[in-house]
Amino acid sequence: MSLVVTNNNMNKHIDLIVGCGILKKEIDWLINKNNWLLNTVYLDSSLHIDLEKLKMSLTTALKKHPNQNTLVFYGACHPLIDDLLGEVGMLRTEGQNCVDILLGNNVFTKELSNGAFFLLEDWALRWKHICKKTFGDKKEIVQQIFGEDRKYVLAIKTPCSGDFTKEAELMAQHVGLPLNWLSVGLDNLETVLNSSIN
Repeated sequence: MSLVVTNNNMNKHIDLIVGCGILKKEIDWLINKNNWLLNTVYLDSSLHIDLEKLKMSLTTALKKHPNQNTLVFYGACHPLIDDLLGEVGMLRTEGQNCVDILLGNNVFTKELSNGAFFLLEDWALRWKHICKKTFGDKKEIVQQIFGEDRKYVLAIKTPCSGDFTKEAELMAQHVGLPLNWLSVGLDNLETVLNSSIN
């Protein structure tokens, strides 16, 4: 399958995706499934908790591939991401964040308005590191922060997920919220990638 994006009335074949590594397994699976001729560069999925580091890492990754037609797989994880990409003439996937891109806006908005804190496998496996870096060591403070506007942890499994039940349970305990599960396919992610590429 040929991946083409129209930009300035010229057809450019997308040959590289640079993006967040949180859905690395899922994107790689879709690339294989569709026989897309794409290279990938994945950045650390916890970068959005440090906006300056996210900007620097993304800019550095894009500069390393100046001669490739690149699609950026990110939501609005940095408040200036569209300005940043506009300066270098690059496109990004549509969506507020990776969960919105994976679930679709209707499901994402419904669960968010119901009080969900979304947990994907990559974050569940690295929760202690991410939590400590973001909120510090004090469990009471973490539970207070999460309890202010979140009502439950929603752990999301895809066909590519391993078993992260234990890690999800520990994370939910740590933040003091009940744990719910949602299994989803990759249809919406595939649609977003297709529309972003085309």
